[in-house]
Amino acid sequence: MSTATRTGTQSPELHVADSHDLIRVQGARENNLKDIHVEIPKRRLTVFTGVSGSGKSSLVFGTIAAESQRMINETYSAFVQGFMPSLSRPEVDLLDGLTTAIIVDQERMGSNPRSTVGTATDANAMLRILFSRLGQPHIGSPNAYSFNVPSVKASGAITVERGGKTKSEKATFNRLGGMCPRCEGRGSVTDFDLSALYDDSKSLSEGALTIPGYSMDGWYGRIFSGSGYFDMDKPIGKFNKRELHDLLYREPTKIKVEGINLTYEGVIPKVQKSMLSKDVDALQPHIRAFVERVVTFQTCPECDGTRLSPEARSSKIKGKNIADVCAMQISDLADWIRGLDEPEVAPLLTGLQHLLDSFAEIGLGYLSLDRPAGTLSGGEAQRTKMIRHLGSSLTDVTYVFDEPTIGLHPHDIERMNDLLLQLRDKGNTVLVVEHKPETIGIADHIVDLGPGAGTGGGTVCFEGTVEGLRGSDTVTGRHLDDRASVRESVRSSSGALEVRGASEHNLRGLDVDIPLGVLCVLTGVAGSGKSSLIHGSVAGRDGVVVIDQGAIRGSRRSNPATYTGLLDPIRKAFAKANGVKPALFSSNSEGGCPTCNGAGVIYTDLGVMATVESTCEECEGKRFQASVLEYTLGSKNIAEVLAMSVTEAEEFFGDGEARTPAAHKILDRLADVGLGYLSLGQPLTTLSGGERQRLKLATQMAEKGDIYVLDEPTTGLHLADVEQLLGLLDRLVESGKSVIVIEHHQAVMAHADWIIDLGPGAGHDGGRIVFEGTPADLVAARSTLTGEHLAAYIGA
Repeated sequence: MSTATRTGTQSPELHVADSHDLIRVQGARENNLKDIHVEIPKRRLTVFTGVSGSGKSSLVFGTIAAESQRMINETYSAFVQGFMPSLSRPEVDLLDGLTTAIIVDQERMGSNPRSTVGTATDANAMLRILFSRLGQPHIGSPNAYSFNVPSVKASGAITVERGGKTKSEKATFNRLGGMCPRCEGRGSVTDFDLSALYDDSKSLSEGALTIPGYSMDGWYGRIFSGSGYFDMDKPIGKFNKRELHDLLYREPTKIKVEGINLTYEGVIPKVQKSMLSKDVDALQPHIRAFVERVVTFQTCPECDGTRLSPEARSSKIKGKNIADVCAMQISDLADWIRGLDEPEVAPLLTGLQHLLDSFAEIGLGYLSLDRPAGTLSGGEAQRTKMIRHLGSSLTDVTYVFDEPTIGLHPHDIERMNDLLLQLRDKGNTVLVVEHKPETIGIADHIVDLGPGAGTGGGTVCFEGTVEGLRGSDTVTGRHLDDRASVRESVRSSSGALEVRGASEHNLRGLDVDIPLGVLCVLTGVAGSGKSSLIHGSVAGRDGVVVIDQGAIRGSRRSNPATYTGLLDPIRKAFAKANGVKPALFSSNSEGGCPTCNGAGVIYTDLGVMATVESTCEECEGKRFQASVLEYTLGSKNIAEVLAMSVTEAEEFFGDGEARTPAAHKILDRLADVGLGYLSLGQPLTTLSGGERQRLKLATQMAEKGDIYVLDEPTTGLHLADVEQLLGLLDRLVESGKSVIVIEHHQAVMAHADWIIDLGPGAGHDGGRIVFEGTPADLVAARSTLTGEHLAAYIGA
């Protein structure tokens, strides 16, 4: 075709390839979705709204993104697919017009103790190459600067073939790694409190060891008694040096017990391998409590916490070694890199410069590269993952974000909105699950799900523009312009929690009195030092209960009833009413269906194909044996009780034949935090982020504490649910508790009795208290970024 024809006006009709401008979803039934149909415009910013649990994540992540990823995986060979997670096809009739999906979710980054911000974003890899080229003295390849690579030396005979003859030659092999030999690149060393490992007045056969799982009735008892290293009936306090060494520190040794070959290993190396090699946060609660009691973590004295060997620390560029550079705030490091004028590594410096500037652009310039990845909040982890996509040349892909504004001050939300629009303007489809009105306001297209949560949701209530949503009579539309007013009369405090000289992370020796007996809100831009103040100086005190955003640990067998401890009183009530033992009413114990082991479904692994999940034919998905279901309480069997919603169960256990005060108390707390619609037996893995946090809140409210510290409790909450949360906080304060909330939501700030604002900036520009007082005073003064945004929010 000639240029003249192409640019002329003869053919104004659309090319067929340009007509695929919609992602069409028909008949989506994933989780609670009720056979919905949606059309999403491509190359636009679409925001999905609706109350928590209405089905947003099921539609965006569980259907659209999941199918896109599954189809991409199917383009690889069966061999490669064998190494990838197998994904099942979502419950949907038709998905048309999909493009490659890049998911940026809130999953915490791997909490491996070796993972840092630098290793997770390739910044460390680039710095290691830079130091291997420019560092003086020159010590070796990039591996010599890596705290994950140990130094290895070997010598011996090698066989060399030359001219058809083979002969042995002596050779030495030396590979220099950057790992500190003392702490093995972790930055901290562990010390054991032996008195917490065993009771020295008892013998082993009397149960002297206080380590979880170390029972003398099982294999451990056989191994210890069969080893012959010590007398099982002698109190540990009377062991001689050799016996104590064998018990605690002996290297793995092959032994024979009752004709079986086994390995005996000292208690301390065994505990190090089984418990300390994992991240503390990932351990089960009782093991975590044991580790925190027994083990003290101290900064490694040899590398001073830098994780690096002396050689790696000796090599410097402009007076700074790689540890100094990684400890710098990223915004300062970017300036330092700019000052390097080295033409031979110019492309590397340009790439590193762009990466570090992306951190600042996304509002994470206050981090340092040596910050452990496991300590990042959900919002910080999500923004760290965004960094690799900002400079990407890819276009026409679908970016999927899960509440990208979490953990962001209103000031930072503006920057996040600009980034989302930049991604869209490059020709990408941007799908965002979001509750904040500031982000809903920039959408080209809105899909509002609801009207309620759980079984009361799963339908499309509205599709269209922001203006259309405002005029619609949906829950989101009605609350979009909600503005809380500042509390007129504030409660007076009953005392103060004194913090003196707080200097954790970026705090500048803060002295602050946090008022007790009131609702106190800590605010400030992301990275200003709020969490450092709480976790460094408040958490751990007597009577303080901290409810953070850490993920709920639980398998697909866990559900709200097991997680909250609600199942215990229910099992006992069933057992008492029927004169049988409580274990029968646990699907994970004696009462479970033997065919599916109490899971309700049978998983069939098909190798590289997706695992097939089919309802168990024996118990029909009820998870219990038929004989157990014959026992009833208040004319309901255990499977029917677990199928109830919290609201129904609250009524059921409240009075009548099934009255169980212990269960009713827990159900009251679940209803209080807005989880009345959840069914008691719903697997934890199917709950949304907001639901999990509220479940955690309901569970921890039972702890005997006088001071509750909540870390952004509005995370994942719809505008309508925030009102209910404020009511809950008020009830806690009125019952005599003190509530301290780390929060960015202006409605919570306006509702506070007292505000402590940290800042003025992030990282080393923060760490100071810029305002203390009532919300009304903060609005009147407008002396801080928070004050300006709060004033704008309430329309003052």
